[in-house]
Amino acid sequence: MGENNNQEEIEINLWELIGALWSKAGIIILSGILLGLLVLAGTKLWITPQYESETKMYILSKQNDTGLTQSDMQTSTFLTKDYVELIKSRTVTEEVIAQLGLNLTNAELLGKIIIEIPADTRVVKIRAKDPDPYVAAEIANAIRDVSGIHIQRVMNIEAVNVVELANVPESVSSPNSIKNAVMGGAFGVFLACGLVIIIHLINDTIKTSEDIEKYLDISVLGSIPVTEGQKNKRKRRRERKRRKRKKR
Repeated sequence: MGENNNQEEIEINLWELIGALWSKAGIIILSGILLGLLVLAGTKLWITPQYESETKMYILSKQNDTGLTQSDMQTSTFLTKDYVELIKSRTVTEEVIAQLGLNLTNAELLGKIIIEIPADTRVVKIRAKDPDPYVAAEIANAIRDVSGIHIQRVMNIEAVNVVELANVPESVSSPNSIKNAVMGGAFGVFLACGLVIIIHLINDTIKTSEDIEKYLDISVLGSIPVTEGQKNKRKRRRERKRRKRKKR
């Protein structure tokens, strides 16, 4: 019997929470909309749009007279991590900055590029980001060309061939304004729900006769209803008090 009473009490509490949330549904939805719009405006006003351009190069190690062997393939694939480190080297970044006349430090230029190597390939992807789409393409192509020469010289590589030239991007890659707005709206709804639940849980005001029986364990013999006339009298008294305060 005790377990059944506990389960019933939990169900009633859950329904009370649902009722509290439902009664504040308008405020919750409005909070989500407002925060979503605020995040959208902040994204548009304060975050600089970035364009992303991508180029690819193919690295081929030296071959013997019999042609490309399985060992050559495995060695070249294993060494691609070394190639990435060479692409990020100060020798490459300084030469690219000098060629393009960029007002950037080595660290700032490295922050603009992303290097990826697809699994089981010798193709190296170089992506560059910049507020100017043409500059992004120039950086990607320059990194590819300069690093290709540097890799050949340091690693004694046979060839570094261009797979794809960097494109001039037509659309912004980041930030994603719609995604940020949706996330902001969802956070606004979550935050409003949390506040409603907290306020409901800490509110111990007795509102109904059922609350008296539930929280004070006292049986209610009867209740005195408040008529419309009494409500109106109370409103008038409040209005009179407000007027007196204003006159003072």
